[in-house]
Amino acid sequence: MVSKNQIKLITSLQQKKYRTANKLFFAEGVKVIRELLESNFVLEHLYSTQNDFEEVSNERKTIIDDADLKKISALSTANSCLAVFKMPDEKQIAQKGLILALDSIRDPGNLGTILRLCDWFGIRQVLCTKETVDLYNPKVVQATMGSIARVNVNYVDLNVFVAQTKLPVYGTFMDGANIYKSTLPTEGVIVMGNEANGISMGLEELISNRLTIPRFGELQKTESLNVATATAIILSEFRRNS
Repeated sequence: MVSKNQIKLITSLQQKKYRTANKLFFAEGVKVIRELLESNFVLEHLYSTQNDFEEVSNERKTIIDDADLKKISALSTANSCLAVFKMPDEKQIAQKGLILALDSIRDPGNLGTILRLCDWFGIRQVLCTKETVDLYNPKVVQATMGSIARVNVNYVDLNVFVAQTKLPVYGTFMDGANIYKSTLPTEGVIVMGNEANGISMGLEELISNRLTIPRFGELQKTESLNVATATAIILSEFRRNS
């Protein structure tokens, strides 16, 4: 059974202010939960319709029915399990290797996918503006498919960071240099912009290395790429050149 207070708490965690106040977030699905259990994230409580996750003590686990799971799930079709985790403190920014910086990414699916891409391409440090969607939004957590456990994310004033960093800074623009013909470093900051407006004007003025993914379509009608798709191409090229 899930108590009314538990239901109230878990459903409140769909909103950022309650996640922040309680220092808690939740994840759904066997794969994501298992990834988090095997990481440094601390489990608060697990709710499952199956008698699985034998590694979790009975004190931290409640077997519930489908109806109760549906009450606490953020998914339109509830999975078989939901786990509440403690929100860790932000780690120090690692200013080495390749760093991905995200300027006001608003779509949770995009952020989650980008974190999976970072995990795939070995990007350990991601910086986000304060306007970027919250890392612990349930849709972000779901979209990372567990990569949230292996990528360090910090929310910062990107303008200040870019102005002060000694690393070379690259940004993606429509009028930039062809990325396929550019010599790319093994260390640097790569800035990706907002889905609708790209990189903000103030930040753009601080970026000296402008890159673009050229269009090859005959009609040249496509205005832009989805930011997660563009990130995949950019990271692939940086790694190919390393």
